[in-house]
Amino acid sequence: MFIAMNRFKVAKGSEDAFENVWKTRDSKLSEMNGFRDFHLLKGPANDAEGYTLYASHTVWATQDDFVAWTKSQNFRDAHKNAGNRGTAAPTYLGHPQFEGFSVVEGA
Repeated sequence: MFIAMNRFKVAKGSEDAFENVWKTRDSKLSEMNGFRDFHLLKGPANDAEGYTLYASHTVWATQDDFVAWTKSQNFRDAHKNAGNRGTAAPTYLGHPQFEGFSVVEGA
């Protein structure tokens, strides 16, 4: 199993817009071979630096299944407007940070 995560620093005040982008997207993940699960996670606010931490979390049968997703038309379609979502777009601090993990042990 492979877990892919992207961490986002969302500027304070943009949380609702950020969550709305995810809630209203046309996801095609379930059409992909090896896709198992998705979660959008909301972390703590960092008031000193002015952001709220979020992470997107996908679970795949294998790392190869995840890589196939990143090379698919579904991936290109899902990300074609990233960073250009109109006037209600959330403000990000920096680029999303990707982290990939191979599962060593799980229940």
